[in-house]
Parts: sequence; structure tokens; C-alpha cells
Amino acid sequence: MSLFDLTGKVAIITGSSRGIGRAIAEAYADAGAKVVISSRKQPACEEVADAINAKHGEERAVAIAASISDKAALEALVTETRQRLGQIDILVCNAASNPYYGPMAGISDEQFRKIFDNNVLANHWLVSMVAPEMIERKDGAIVIVSSIGGLIGSDVIGAYNVSKAADFQLVRNLAIEFGKHNVRVNAIAPGVIRTDFAKALWEDPKAEAALRRVTPLGRIGEPDEIAGAAVFLASKAGAYVTGQGIVVDGGTTIRGGL
Repeated sequence: MSLFDLTGKVAIITGSSRGIGRAIAEAYADAGAKVVISSRKQPACEEVADAINAKHGEERAVAIAASISDKAALEALVTETRQRLGQIDILVCNAASNPYYGPMAGISDEQFRKIFDNNVLANHWLVSMVAPEMIERKDGAIVIVSSIGGLIGSDVIGAYNVSKAADFQLVRNLAIEFGKHNVRVNAIAPGVIRTDFAKALWEDPKAEAALRRVTPLGRIGEPDEIAGAAVFLASKAGAYVTGQGIVVDGGTTIRGGL
């Protein structure tokens, strides 16, 4: 059996109607898993699920919309996944938000709370919902998509970076709690990836040129370049990896950040 085979596994991936989340869902389906496509809007989820199913000629994906800011919606997501697919083997907390760009002195309390609610608390909610069955089976993989922002400072996305640093610590704590049950918890820390979410960091040609200069590989990353790390962490290849933050940034952080 391939170290990267996910046949028979069921994975929930939040924020998977586009960008990094979609790339992870597609890679999991390619590796044999059944995937739950989830984001805020059901039509967008269905479009991605239909494309995955058409590619494989069978049902590898189901669409279940849920807002990460709504605890009841996340509970419904988990319940429906179990009803339709039987169990949950893999959870990828990818969805996040960043409603504010600028110095932290200018951020409102509402914006700060939204960042932490969506980027940290929602991950805690989802993990708490799926972990009991993983613990009972003594098998499971949880992946939280953090960011290199959690490792460096910024004068424009400070609160977002603080939330992503919190995700690293969430992973470390949960890995210790769940380790004795053979449930692994890890983070992926992408650099700047060509997605709509990060568009403000690369859409201007001058901004992209600056990013290229500080990235040893000399380019911005693509969503499917994050998916490989997600497959590794969910599969037998990553069976002895837990509590870690895997940086996938083209080398940006080794040159001192952005």
C-alpha cells in the first residue's frame, strides 16, 4: 500500500470551495478519500464536488455548506457528514478570515474578535466535535492551516498573525492531549499563495515583484503546492508526525520574512 494512500478515509475540509482548501480536497480525492466540500455558500460547494466526482466517475465528494462563525452550522456539518459517509477520519481546518489591513492601533474590537473567532475558536469547535470518534477508534488526523504570519511580524496584518500564532499553540496542546489515542494534530504554514484570500499581497505587479525578491524560489506559491503537505500529514507517510508546523513558503521565512 502506498504511504500516501487515503482510500476508505473520509475528510472534512473547511473553506474548500476555492484556493488552498479546494486544492487539498482535490488531492485527497485523488489519493482515494471521500471529501466533504464546505464553505459558506452551497452552490459553490456543489460546483467543486461535482467537478471532483466527474473527474473520478464516482462519488468522491459531497457538498455541505457551513459558516465557521456559526457553531450550530458546524455541528450540522459534522452530523450530516456522519449520516452520509459514516465517520470522519481527517479534519482540515482551512477556512479563515481577515477583515482588516493596517496598523493594529486602528483595528476595532469587532474586527479583532471576528479574526479570533473564525481563525482560532472555530478550529477548537470543530476539533472538539470530531475528536471523540477519532479517540474511540484510536486513529485520526487533524490539520490546521496556519500561516507563516504566525512566525513573523507585520504592520498590516498584525491581528491575523497573532491568530495564526495561536493556531500553532492550539496544535501543540491538542497533539499532547490526543497523542496517547493515536490521533495526530499538525499545522501547515503557507507563505504567500496565489489565492483570492491573499490577493491584497500579490495582485499589484510591484507587490508581487517584491515578494519574488524575498522568496528564495523566486515565485509565489500555488494552491496545489500546499496540498502535498496536507496529504502527507493525513496519510501513513506522516504517521509519526504530530504537534508540528510545516512551513511551505518557498523559503521566505529563512530570509527574514516579508
